[in-house]
Amino acid sequence: MEKPVRAALIGALAAALATLPGLPVGTLWDNSETAYGEVAREILLSHDWVVMHLNGAPWFIQPPLYFWIAALFAKAFGVGTLALRLPSALATIAMGAMTGYAVTRQAGTRAGVIASLVLSTCLMQAIVGRLAIMDALLDLAVALTIFWWFRALQTGRSSYFAFGCIAAAFGFLAKGPVAPVICALVIVPYWLWNLRHEPTPMPSLRGWLIGGAAFVLVVAPWLLALSAHGGPHGVMELIGHYTIGRYTGVIENQSGPLWYYVPVVLLGFFPWSAFLPMSIVYAFTALRGTGDPTTFRLLRLGVVWAVVPFVFFTFARTKLPNYIALEFPAFALLVGLYFDALAKSARRRGAILSALAVPVTIVFVAIAVQLFSRDNHVAAALPTFLPALIAAGLVLAIGSVVCAVLLARRDTLDYAPYPLAIAAFLALDALIVLGLPQADNFKPVPPLAATIQSERHASDTVAIEGMPGGNALLFYTMPPVDVIAQPDDRERSARDARSIICGAQRVWLVASRDREHTDPTFGRNRRIVQTSGKAALYLYDGPACR
Repeated sequence: MEKPVRAALIGALAAALATLPGLPVGTLWDNSETAYGEVAREILLSHDWVVMHLNGAPWFIQPPLYFWIAALFAKAFGVGTLALRLPSALATIAMGAMTGYAVTRQAGTRAGVIASLVLSTCLMQAIVGRLAIMDALLDLAVALTIFWWFRALQTGRSSYFAFGCIAAAFGFLAKGPVAPVICALVIVPYWLWNLRHEPTPMPSLRGWLIGGAAFVLVVAPWLLALSAHGGPHGVMELIGHYTIGRYTGVIENQSGPLWYYVPVVLLGFFPWSAFLPMSIVYAFTALRGTGDPTTFRLLRLGVVWAVVPFVFFTFARTKLPNYIALEFPAFALLVGLYFDALAKSARRRGAILSALAVPVTIVFVAIAVQLFSRDNHVAAALPTFLPALIAAGLVLAIGSVVCAVLLARRDTLDYAPYPLAIAAFLALDALIVLGLPQADNFKPVPPLAATIQSERHASDTVAIEGMPGGNALLFYTMPPVDVIAQPDDRERSARDARSIICGAQRVWLVASRDREHTDPTFGRNRRIVQTSGKAALYLYDGPACR
């Protein structure tokens, strides 16, 4: 068996262990998971695979690739947590395999295996791989594109460039133009940097034509079909407002300061973020010396890939933690090369201190969790998750100490990263087994939606007022779900209370328990059917409105 294949299998296994256990446990998280899950379900309800729908209305916010795959899984396995999260898990497993294979071909089996383990066991990668969102597909497409284009610049073969263009096209179908844009922002600076040190030919004209044609053949059919079925407005809203608009403006109040992604990287790449500073120092130090040209190419690629997307998303007006996950393969690449270089170096003090920094980081994370729970008034929920958090923290602390001990001895140096990787697996398992089942106790909408589904009539109206969870209510019932407008509500589809409460013989309303004595009934009967947390399920029936 070839060593790149062996590294790919190890990477796939590592990613599978981090994402598949407990994947179907619990209900979907509101807001994104339930919204995207509902869009996938409405493909099966409407039988429309071109125009996406949410709550029965055309929806032009995201491209269709995730929803197509999720709908196929839902058709095969039923509409549920497993089917809707499986596309992300499989994409993450493919990412682990691809990273191991690509790095091994360039830098050897040890660097490839470590890079794939580091990527698969960092916190952000495990989270993205366990959510019903399209980011895992985007991250896979971006990584494939960058590695293929890197290989094309290395070998001069047009076929590699074409493969990268196909991957970029699927990235476009996953999350829009951001995929090819980010890939170009990485590979062009890398080409210019590498060109200063050795000949690095760009693809030939034939390669550009083949690659461009491949990209168009993948992307154009859906864009043309969308324009034909939904009109040019749908394409413009998707690319203009929800893609370019995310960068130039703030969408759905998702903003942040310039330093927003610094803690995201430190926590998202945990526990390996402790080794990231020394890995970057190693990269720049090595690039100033002499050595293997192949390693230097990888180091240049890793540095550009780590820096350029970080800067790009830092200056975006709309910010979310998962946006930055597409550069985590670069971090893993740099850490993998750093650990591989340690075997040939007598200077290991920085690596030992990095390993010992993990327990210190855990202490700071614990303090941050405590402060967050207090400031956001969820301190009462903290004891529920405390056993899982303590178990995960202890396991990671032990793994980091063992890693430091192995780094200190020359004869055990080669094995140093593996105890920390194993500890990361065990910590994830602790959070999944001990913590995840408890999370449903703090999701008020699913039990209320279950009651609605068991008791509703075909002519009943379902609505929500003044509280989060509208997407969950929609997903766990059936469209349409009405939204009662609030004084400061910007939801375009929201309606006034009277038209909803008076518009059907029976109306199921999910709202705050405190609203019972403040909201008008318009002469109808109103009673609380069920409560869940701070939410209540109201039933309006009886006489018509006065």
